[in-house]
Amino acid sequence: MNTRFVETFVTLARLRSFRATARALHATPAAISLRVKKLEAELQTQLIDRSTGDFQLTANGEYLLGHAKALLEASRRLHSAALAHNDVRGRLRLGVIESVVHSWLADYIRQLNAVYPQLEIDLTVDMSSVLQERLLARELDLIVRVDGIDSDNAVSEALAYYPVRWIAQPGLITASNPGARLVKRVLGLPLLTFARGTAPHRALEDIVATLAAEHGMPVGQTRITCSPSVAAIVRLVKDGYGVAAIPSLFVAQELEANTLVELQIDPQPASIVVSLSRHRDCGMMVHAAAKAARVVCAAYCSTMNGRLIRTLAE
Repeated sequence: MNTRFVETFVTLARLRSFRATARALHATPAAISLRVKKLEAELQTQLIDRSTGDFQLTANGEYLLGHAKALLEASRRLHSAALAHNDVRGRLRLGVIESVVHSWLADYIRQLNAVYPQLEIDLTVDMSSVLQERLLARELDLIVRVDGIDSDNAVSEALAYYPVRWIAQPGLITASNPGARLVKRVLGLPLLTFARGTAPHRALEDIVATLAAEHGMPVGQTRITCSPSVAAIVRLVKDGYGVAAIPSLFVAQELEANTLVELQIDPQPASIVVSLSRHRDCGMMVHAAAKAARVVCAAYCSTMNGRLIRTLAE
């Protein structure tokens, strides 16, 4: 629908004169009349009562006038919102898990600084559960965490998944440990994973219990060591402390240099799903930052080996 015709109708209803409306809209009375007739044809109803000498709206015209005013107001808000995109400013309270710090966070911050130079960023790095609490308490505007948030007040979308693998120092597992002996050897070592109670930790507990039962090993003899710090887990596995169940993305250089290796043990731990969450009623600043996160994460995924990180579309 041509909003210029709607504006003409609303202005005409207010001024109650074709000539006055023509002057207000910098047009001719004939042009004003033509616009109204075109709007009537589109709406398939008569808006102006042309049977009397005085200006009057028809009953339908009176009824539709309120809708026409609402349409113009909605159009005005749409234009204002579109213009606001070019002026994203303010303080973005951003929260991310450490997994993002070790992947595409630097690219993301650079992108925000380049596209929205007037945007200030307050960065928080914490566990998914803490980030969720702070988002729902409105202490954060946008978070990137493991899995989404089940809340009517938040909107979540998956960005990517990080395949998780069994990672160890080559000297910790010898070639004489094939098959079942490899599994028993691994179960006898400390198993490193993320913080207790997180999705990766719970998934590892289930896998360890299954493997222990399959190989006749009491689950009580297994040891899972938890840490919220990716850097600490990588350091421990590089020092030969134990076997880590972490995304291979975090040790890509070590795997390439053969200072760490992936162990072929089934089942492999479940992939980590990285999601973006925001308030349902958030403003333009957060929408703009969320869009930038999607773009940067997708670009990062495209540059990485498919073994290491993938978009959800894959």
